[in-house]
This record gives sequence, structure tokens and C-alpha cells, in this order.
Amino acid sequence: MTTLKILPLGDSALVCEAGTSPTSANLATQRRVWHVASLARDWPDVREVVPGMNNLTLLFDPLATDIDVLSERLRDAWQTQPAAGEVGRDIEIPVHYGGQHGPDLADVAKHARLQPKTVVQRHTAPEYIVYFLGFQPGFAYLGGLDDSIAAPRRAEPRLSVPAGSVGIGGNQTGIYPLNSPGGWQIIGHATSALFDPAATPPALLAPGDRVRFTIASLDL
Repeated sequence: MTTLKILPLGDSALVCEAGTSPTSANLATQRRVWHVASLARDWPDVREVVPGMNNLTLLFDPLATDIDVLSERLRDAWQTQPAAGEVGRDIEIPVHYGGQHGPDLADVAKHARLQPKTVVQRHTAPEYIVYFLGFQPGFAYLGGLDDSIAAPRRAEPRLSVPAGSVGIGGNQTGIYPLNSPGGWQIIGHATSALFDPAATPPALLAPGDRVRFTIASLDL
């Protein structure tokens, strides 16, 4: 089991960091993060729980609890065993790959020394796990990308990446829920809406969900 470091964030928040690289996603650690988050949400003195990559942030009422007491409760929760079985839902997301929908597919293929069709096949093969949401509302960081198609971020980020764009950034893949600047390599466009503020819940994906990409179309 990874160790836990607990640090204050101002006078009303705590950041709990697992003893792993903050930029390296680890499913076993993430499962424990989800487990502690589920417990902490029921604590009356906790206002908000925010899971991150190998970390967890708790916002609490400093007038209702002592920071040392809350830290000890977190350490105890970290030591408990997560429930057996899968967390989350199975979600299939069709993607239009290549062409105008995936302007960087050829660059990713060139970097990987593969044909563009092979990149798409390897991108759609795994079952991805949503580790956490961040960057934008509904932006899911997915674990499970085939290392052979990992690609560095663009040297010059785009000023505007369309909502629904499917990208690769390093050893991760994800979908832009909203139009925004971005530097990931765009290989396709998802047909599913990732974020709708009028929906309940507003984000399509949640930590622990299992995602599979399918080919809606292929433009090589």
C-alpha cells in the first residue's frame, strides 16, 4: 500500500497525496482515492471532496473540526480496504477518426512509426478507466492507453480545440468537453456530449467508469 502525506491548503482544506509520482496514474492508488472520497463525503464537517491523480482534496469547516482530528480520520480511512468489485459504469463512445475530425492522427502515427489505421485500432482496443475529472468540467483523464501510441503534446498549442475532440497527451487520452485552448494531439471527434450543465449529473463520465471507444467513421 502506498503511504499518505497530508498537507494543509489554507485554513479550511487538506490535500492528501499518495506516495507516488503526482504525474503517474496508478489504478490501485486511484481505487483507494475513490474509496476514501466516498467515506469522507459522509463526514458532517467536510464541505467538498475533490479526487485528483493520486491525491484527494478535502474542504472542511474549520470551526466544526480540528485539523489534526480530521487528518487522523483520513489516515485511518486510507488504511481501510476498498470494497471488492468494480466501481463505475460501462460507457461506449463512438469516435470519428482522422480527416477534419482528427488533424493530428498522421503526426501521432509518424511518431509511433505506425500506419494511421493501426493507431486507431490500438486506440479503440483497450478498456479505459476514468481516473479523475479536471482541467475542464467533465474532462476525464483516462488510464489504459497503449504505450505504443503515446505521443508528446504539440509544440504549439491550439488557441481553440472544438468540444468533443479526442486527444492524446503523453501516455493519456481524453476528450475535450468544451471549446478551449489545448495542446494534445487530436486524433478524432466523439459523438457523445461530455458535459451538459442542464443535465443531472452534468458530466457524462465519473471516476471509476470504464470507457471503450468505437469507430464511427475513419478518414485516412
